[in-house]
Amino acid sequence: MVRVTNSVASKKRKKKILKQAKGYTGARSRRFKTANEQVMHAKDDSFKHKRKKKSDYRRLWIARINAAARLEGMTYSTFINGLNKSGIKVDRKILAHLAVNEPESFKKLVKEASKNTDA
Repeated sequence: MVRVTNSVASKKRKKKILKQAKGYTGARSRRFKTANEQVMHAKDDSFKHKRKKKSDYRRLWIARINAAARLEGMTYSTFINGLNKSGIKVDRKILAHLAVNEPESFKKLVKEASKNTDA
């Protein structure tokens, strides 16, 4: 009885992994076993960092809003609190964009927020 090796599929699988490992250093791009290991770790990190990127951007937006609000003499927390009390619903991404690119609009929002603070 002849043994069936399924070599076509296994070669295709290995070629796919080695193609994904292209550009890695040394054996990590040439040897299947180490390349496979490295590709698995890379995919794992990619998945984790895709989630982390969202929190990183939120931190960046908050830092920008805080800096712009402090230039107007108000802290981030009092600014956000004032916006919430005045019923202005603007997310942090848009606020950060306004703070950087349209400072006049941001100043108007700060004035609105300062009307509704307990200071």
